[in-house]
Amino acid sequence: MMNRCGLLTPEKEPVPLKSIEVELEVRDHVATLVSTLLYENKEDKPIEAVFVFPLPGDAAVCHFSAVIGQTQIVAEVKEKQQAREEYDDALSSGQQAFLLEESDQSPDIFSLSVGSLPPGESASIRLEYVTELAVQVDDGLRFCLPAVLNPRYQPQGSEGSSVQVTSVPASLVPYSLSFSARVSSPRPISKVESSCSLDPLQYLNAEKTQATVKLAAGHKFDRDVELLIYYTDAHQPTAVVEAGQASAKTGTVMGDLMVMLSLYPEFPQSGMSSAASCGEFVFLMDRSGSMDCLLNNSNHQGTRVASARDTLLLLLKSLPMGCYFNIYSFGSSYEHMFPKSVEYSEKTMEEALKKVEEMTANLGGTEILKPLEHIYSQPCIPNQPRQLFVFTDGEVGNTKEVIDLVKKNSGSHRCFSFGIGEGASTALINDLAKEGGGHAQFITGGDRMQPKVMQSLRFALQPAVQDVSVTWDLPKGVSATVLSPPITALFQGQRSLVYTQITGQSSEAAEAKYNVYFYFVVTHEAPPVFTPVCRLTVHRLGARTLIRSLEMEEREHRGQQVGGVKEKVVELSIQSGVSSSFTAFIAVNKSDGKEIQGPLVRRNVPAPSEYYFKSTPEPPRDPLLQLVSLQKASGCWLLDAALAAALGKTSEEVEKPKPASEVWATVLALIWLHGFKTDAKEEWELLAMKAVSWIHVMCKLKHLCLKSCLDPVSL
Repeated sequence: MMNRCGLLTPEKEPVPLKSIEVELEVRDHVATLVSTLLYENKEDKPIEAVFVFPLPGDAAVCHFSAVIGQTQIVAEVKEKQQAREEYDDALSSGQQAFLLEESDQSPDIFSLSVGSLPPGESASIRLEYVTELAVQVDDGLRFCLPAVLNPRYQPQGSEGSSVQVTSVPASLVPYSLSFSARVSSPRPISKVESSCSLDPLQYLNAEKTQATVKLAAGHKFDRDVELLIYYTDAHQPTAVVEAGQASAKTGTVMGDLMVMLSLYPEFPQSGMSSAASCGEFVFLMDRSGSMDCLLNNSNHQGTRVASARDTLLLLLKSLPMGCYFNIYSFGSSYEHMFPKSVEYSEKTMEEALKKVEEMTANLGGTEILKPLEHIYSQPCIPNQPRQLFVFTDGEVGNTKEVIDLVKKNSGSHRCFSFGIGEGASTALINDLAKEGGGHAQFITGGDRMQPKVMQSLRFALQPAVQDVSVTWDLPKGVSATVLSPPITALFQGQRSLVYTQITGQSSEAAEAKYNVYFYFVVTHEAPPVFTPVCRLTVHRLGARTLIRSLEMEEREHRGQQVGGVKEKVVELSIQSGVSSSFTAFIAVNKSDGKEIQGPLVRRNVPAPSEYYFKSTPEPPRDPLLQLVSLQKASGCWLLDAALAAALGKTSEEVEKPKPASEVWATVLALIWLHGFKTDAKEEWELLAMKAVSWIHVMCKLKHLCLKSCLDPVSL
């Protein structure tokens, strides 16, 4: 009988994965991550260990190798089916083999198979990828190491098989994690924050352009490992130029120069100061069963769906008069509040709020495709740009189908996405915003949903910057091929990366320049910043960008007589050494020629999953939300007992003889907001602006002197 000791699964099976060591190197807004996984077989039979785990959705996996004893085996990229067959053939012949492949359904899930690990033997697996860092609304750069993988819901009838995830609660994860990061940038590093416990930031030079940070010991796997990195002069454009690979042919992606142009502009306040008073705002809310979990491991914020209800309240109160809106919710089925988007008014707002209060997480699974199809089937309203807000915990299995649909309709709307809770799919949340021309936000750790969503609403209310063009001033004989999809629009707070392949040579000692033109006729010129070529980071990210575009093109034309796209992806993936949905990394140990004897036992390595279920009653309602709930669609408040209670006063204290009682009530509400809720200004700023505009209009119409309402008041 087997001695079941050491690391065990919930089924009491031994776990061969012992530890994960992660080293992160951040250079400006690009990260290279090296992860080392140590496997050890303490059983008396050879095993096959299969580990399904998450990676960032836009990661370019570029290296996979194994060390067994003194032997290192470096994997090759091959066509996926060929790689699988080589792996199976190796195992059946008693050889050791290692297979790393991307999920067919979602690019943020990978499967690592360690085959034929003999009794008593260990293997060290090295995995490397590069990724872009997403810009947050406060100018921070977000790196996320997904540590939580919740089961993905696979809708009936969707293409492909579902991802089989073996998971355990975070507290029972039977392996350890160590994490360290080195950050460098031409600009000073102002701070590094995290939702996890970190050791203090250590600067490596006086200019503070280099620093290191480590994850504190004892990480509990109850959340993703998130770093927020802040630089000074964040809006300065940069162009990084990287030399090609010496062994690659000229004229190829890996052989030519590669330029990564980063655009993160600030637009003139004169053009951005006025919020739009029109638009069609469609809110798509996840009401699947997992939304009934707590937002985080403390109960003070309540459940995910409760936080979403509060957020919808703020959104509805902040919308401008004259716009249109509708609210959809989805699970295994979907519902909409109105047959089509309706004009925003006191009547429609109150009707929507009543239904929002009744929302619960009672719609079953997570099928987001059908409601999106229904939204896009609705004709757009003339002169009312469509803005789609998607709220979900991101546990879907058909990510690629969803993203393809958003891209197909990208010309008719902007999409703002919000990943709620730990384990939300980075591929789904980031690509919804990327293909929809919007902005992605993640609500994790102790984050509040409301301020992040209201920041995105401010973006949606700003005018889009269109007619973006990039022109290259290159020496004679040198040409530029842009690998990235064209930039159709920019808005304040959005960064865009443009990857460009530079082909040809010039005998002239000339300097290359680029010009970027926006609708506001803002021009940026910046000299290239040269970086070391040791890891070909920019080339691999450029290749990954082109691979993703080709994969999407292949899915769009699947079933049609359009050939060659899949072959292009496979060729580029093999040439660049970057993973794709049509390829996999395969390594076979042929060094000693010894066959591994005995039947092979499969062991699934569990990934951490984390749900915090509600155990106590919902926390009392925030006084801010109580006050906001009383505001009218026009922006005013009524002078009544409900307002007095929200302000913490008696009716006698607020109902003093004043001209225009609604104006007085609105002034009182604004004074309270500015006096007691300055720390939550991001949440109420838009609805306060609407209230101030209403006061000015009423004073003008009724010839009121505002000073008469502003005698010294004690609140």
